[in-house]
Amino acid sequence: MQFPLSELNVSFLGTMGRHFGDLAKIRHVITYSISPFEQRAFPNYFSKGIPNVWRRFKTSVFKVAPPMVLMYLTYTWGNHVHEQSKRKNLADYENDQ
Repeated sequence: MQFPLSELNVSFLGTMGRHFGDLAKIRHVITYSISPFEQRAFPNYFSKGIPNVWRRFKTSVFKVAPPMVLMYLTYTWGNHVHEQSKRKNLADYENDQ
């Protein structure tokens, strides 16, 4: 059974082929903004920002540093043991002629 074109949902066919910026019209949305010339770029950056970074560093350094030091020591120990295992043991060859 075929329907004539007038009975199809023409609103769906009308939205096909639009460009990206023109996909839908959003209504009843209010946006507010302030001019970039009326706002400060770095408010309280030096007076509150740097002390806050120092405070956060002090609270987290004892949580982060010990596992990193342990990982570094394990890595260097593993490399040292690996290099030693690649060498010949000279004591095994003392009695050879």
